[in-house]
Amino acid sequence: MGKRTISQRRGKGSNIYKVPTGRALTKVIYPVLEKETVLKGKIIDLLHDSSRNAPIAKVRFENGMKKDFIASETVKTDDSFEIGVNANLDIGNVLPVGKIPEGTPVFNLETIPNDGGKLMRGSGTFGIIVSQDAGKTVIKLPSKVFKSVNPSCRATIGIAAGGERKNKPFVKAGNKYHAMKARGRLYPITSKIKMNSVDHKFGGSNLGVAKTTSRHAPPGRKCGSFAAKRTGKKR
Repeated sequence: MGKRTISQRRGKGSNIYKVPTGRALTKVIYPVLEKETVLKGKIIDLLHDSSRNAPIAKVRFENGMKKDFIASETVKTDDSFEIGVNANLDIGNVLPVGKIPEGTPVFNLETIPNDGGKLMRGSGTFGIIVSQDAGKTVIKLPSKVFKSVNPSCRATIGIAAGGERKNKPFVKAGNKYHAMKARGRLYPITSKIKMNSVDHKFGGSNLGVAKTTSRHAPPGRKCGSFAAKRTGKKR
C-alpha cells in the first residue's frame, strides 16, 4: 500500500503538524479608548511568548487595568508607559500616527483605526514616518513600501525589541527542535535520497531513480523536476 509523503501529511492539517496557537501567552492588541483620553501606567514585567519573536511588556495602568504590549527596545520594568492622543513622545508610548513627528521610527502599526495593530510586529522591525499630509500619514515600511494610513491609526514609538535574537546561537539541536515545534515548522529537514522508500520517491537503497517526473503524475509521485526537457548543468 502506498504511503503519503511528508508534504502531503502536513497539508492534511493533522494535530501533529498544526501550529499550537493555544499555547500563545496572550493576544497583543491595543485597547479601544475614548478620544482625547490618555492612560498612564507602569511596565511591571517583560515576558517571553513562544509564538512570537518580540518580548511582551505587561503594563498596569492607574485605573487598575492590566494590558500586554509588544515591547520596544531599551524599555525595562518600572518604566512609565502612556497610550492616547496626548501621550508624551517617548520610546515605547502609543499614539496616533498623526501626532508623531516626521522621521520618528514606529512599529505595531494599525491599518484601520482601532484594529489593534497589524503591521511591523516582529522583533527588530520598524517603519519611518515620512510625511503628514491632509487626511493621511505616509509611513515607509521595512519592505521600502510607502503606505498611507489614517492619522488616527495608532503605533508604538521606537523599534520592536528582540532584533538581535539571531546573533545568539541555538548551541544544541534540542533548542532548535523546540523553537521550530512551537511554530509548527518541519525540523530537521532530511535529504530525500536518505529517506526510506515508503517516505519519498527518492528514498530507499536504489539510487537510480529519475529526477524527472511526468506532468500528469499522481500526487505523491509528482516530485523532482516536472516535465523537464533536461536536467543538470548546460554543457
